[in-house]
Amino acid sequence: MKVSKLVGLRFKEKPADCVIDSHALMVRGGYMKYVGNGIYSEFPTLRRVTAKIEKIIREEMNAIDGQEVLFPVVMPAELWEESGRYESVGNELVRLKDRSGSKLVLGMTHEEASVQLVREYGQSYNNYPFMIYQIQRKFRDEARPRAGMIRVREFTMKDAYSFHTSQEDLEKYYDVCYKAYNRIFQKAGVPEVVTVASDSGMMGGSVSHEYMLLTPVGEDSIVTCTECDYRANMEAAENIMPDEKTGTVSELECIETPDCKTIEDVCDFLHSSVETSCKAVVYQRNADDSFVVAFVRGDYEVNETKLRNIVGEPIHVAQIMEDDPLVAGYIGPYNISKEVTVYIDSSLKGVEGMVAGANKEGYHYKGLNLERDLGEVNYVDIAKVKEGGICPCCKKNSISIKRGIEVGNIFQLGTKYTKAMNMTYTDENGETKNPIMGCYGIGVGRLAASVCEAKHDEYGPIWPISIAPWEVEVCCLRVDDEQTKEVADKLYKDLQSASVETLYDDRDVRPGAMFSDADLLGAPIRVVVSPRNLKESCVEITTRDKSVKEMVPVEEAFEYIKGLKEKMFAEINAKVEEY
Repeated sequence: MKVSKLVGLRFKEKPADCVIDSHALMVRGGYMKYVGNGIYSEFPTLRRVTAKIEKIIREEMNAIDGQEVLFPVVMPAELWEESGRYESVGNELVRLKDRSGSKLVLGMTHEEASVQLVREYGQSYNNYPFMIYQIQRKFRDEARPRAGMIRVREFTMKDAYSFHTSQEDLEKYYDVCYKAYNRIFQKAGVPEVVTVASDSGMMGGSVSHEYMLLTPVGEDSIVTCTECDYRANMEAAENIMPDEKTGTVSELECIETPDCKTIEDVCDFLHSSVETSCKAVVYQRNADDSFVVAFVRGDYEVNETKLRNIVGEPIHVAQIMEDDPLVAGYIGPYNISKEVTVYIDSSLKGVEGMVAGANKEGYHYKGLNLERDLGEVNYVDIAKVKEGGICPCCKKNSISIKRGIEVGNIFQLGTKYTKAMNMTYTDENGETKNPIMGCYGIGVGRLAASVCEAKHDEYGPIWPISIAPWEVEVCCLRVDDEQTKEVADKLYKDLQSASVETLYDDRDVRPGAMFSDADLLGAPIRVVVSPRNLKESCVEITTRDKSVKEMVPVEEAFEYIKGLKEKMFAEINAKVEEY
């Protein structure tokens, strides 16, 4: 490909709406163009990157006996009604009707479609186990698209679904997929990706892991231990409290606290500590707007995912009106209305003399002791983990919280979908059973953007050679000089003939502009052909990561470039072999 013919413009200025580097660089470099909120078109440059990622994914899925299929983008609502998700999933699922009034959905995930596809095939135990996968565009009506390709509404996804006749067989294959995913990210040039235990969310299932690329701009909080290998998404991380008492035992008093509606206001007014206060966070069930009150220690935050899982149905942040059974700003667990559902976090266990709302306008309790004043208390884990907290694995105060971008996930779904959709098989004893499923996803565009986020400098992406849009870029600094152009033309032709993916900048532009564009396009190997270098019968060969800068004789340049390319691939493949 010649740069003079490459579709897509490159420019210097950082777009004002780009909040992270990868978004800015991919817009500036002519990789993508904004179409609508969370919707982008891909220029040829990005398409080459994503096509290579897809190739890597296909190689690894095929290697573990995956069979590629293709599900429809638009599906009849009946499939999602079968699974129960047509009503349970929120506004992320786009629901529509065709001209005849039939209800349809836009595919944001394809568990239902996978079951529908193989329901008849899977009637005999002899056909198990098997795995099917697809790479396809999807649409999810994301509430807050952000950061370019990191969180979008329309995206390309690889999803795979495995079907098994036993939990043991699923777990065995789950481990196979786990290792295949490690190889995919190694091949894509991001060995920094780590796995964390995660919450299954709307997918369901009992066991799930997310693959996270650790980066300060990540939107997910990752809980790690500095002393052991424990890693979990914040949504799934268990909050371990020390087995100790806090505060001082005292009598229960109801004290007037005018205009004190926040924990900080109350603690300042009563000269008490946040660690001995009780904070109320109020939600409502989506189904009937009934109230759910979560109580945590004043210095902790409610983990909404944990709470939702315990409630067992979707919830939303409450709006408390005057005639409701709760008094905003003064809610506490003692004498609270029986019309609401109460959950008390384990962070409050052992607090001897507690400050809490009195469920009365302008009043708080002081000296509240939950076991003494409420009787038997059922404590639950609904709080977010804090920096320096206790590790659930090694029990040390070694919890560290980092940021990460989710680039893949795997789930043990169990029989959630096969049972709901009546997919059955007859086993060797003639008994009818539901197959057990696993699910494995990778966001293709998000992975491309994540690699760019992890590997770039102020000038542009530093693409790993395995997914770089081009492996080599030849820069001809003087197309008007006959010798320079002749050498550059020949080198370009020879590399192309040898199946080395080469971009050739054949434009009559200033060197500064040419190098600026080359940085944005990010080819791992750059060859500069100029009159100055040719005076010494050499070309300059550099790498985008600046690890190599050599003057190489013209007659040796072709072999040198091929050797450098092979070395770069060998370094990636050596790490892949570890899995």
